[in-house]
Amino acid sequence: MSLNTLISFCRENSIGFKVNEPMSLHTSFKIGGAADIFISVRSALELSKVLKMCGELNIPYFIIGKGSNLLVSDLGIEGAVISLADMNGVEVKGEEIICGAGAALSDVCRAALDNSLTGLEFAYGIPGSIGGAVYMNAGAYGGEMSAVVLSAECLTKGGDIARVQVEDMNFGYRKSVFKENGMTVLSTVLRLKKGDQKEIKEKMVDYISRRKSKQPLEYPSAGSFFKRPEGYFAGALIEKNGLKGVCVGGAQVSQKHAGFIINLGGATCEDVKKLGRKVSNTVFSADGVKLEREVIFIGREGKEE
Repeated sequence: MSLNTLISFCRENSIGFKVNEPMSLHTSFKIGGAADIFISVRSALELSKVLKMCGELNIPYFIIGKGSNLLVSDLGIEGAVISLADMNGVEVKGEEIICGAGAALSDVCRAALDNSLTGLEFAYGIPGSIGGAVYMNAGAYGGEMSAVVLSAECLTKGGDIARVQVEDMNFGYRKSVFKENGMTVLSTVLRLKKGDQKEIKEKMVDYISRRKSKQPLEYPSAGSFFKRPEGYFAGALIEKNGLKGVCVGGAQVSQKHAGFIINLGGATCEDVKKLGRKVSNTVFSADGVKLEREVIFIGREGKEE
């Protein structure tokens, strides 16, 4: 790798970067060793330039938004981590909201409220960015991103800009075409409907209150650790098998919601992985149900096992 060349390139082009940046500062789990280089891009043009340079230098890269669904290796990440967090613009045009991939879901929900637009209330309180939400087809309380997305501007593997319409996004439960084709979401257009501002606010308050009462939001986590198995609820299976409160190191199956693995303080990636394996093995042995991780493992020792 030619990290020094990439560092010089970022300096010359006034692109923000940090060397040996702890990923624990950039994930909701507050876990993870250092990225060799952490680059913050502000536009599609900057992203395109950085990706092209990484390709020329044969430097591996990983693109993140808010880091809300990631578990990073204790040994860090080889190569470049490219953050879209600064691509966070939110613009309302009639019943549409145009938002950068790095825009926080909570900010977009507030923009919808301010403009009396309904349809996105379910997303209020979901951590993470719009780009990540589209990539994962995030959802809650009966709503999903697939119901409100109109189109997305994306960067292809070849470095071209493409616009993908919702009918071509192949949305499913926690999946989209972007998980398959390697495209990077740059911005998204959401189509909502005019509604009553008071009713919209009441729904948002209700949903965030439910989250606070049922989810361990006071601890670092990556949200639901496992996907919902068909015909079951992961949290219910985990609780049924007496796993609530079980710990490995600083990682714990939440006593508030068994579907969450939380960082009690000082948890390592290995702690979380071992606890996740313990949970999935126990549930499979007892119920024959295979729990699939929703959290993405990345890093030197964080590849899929």
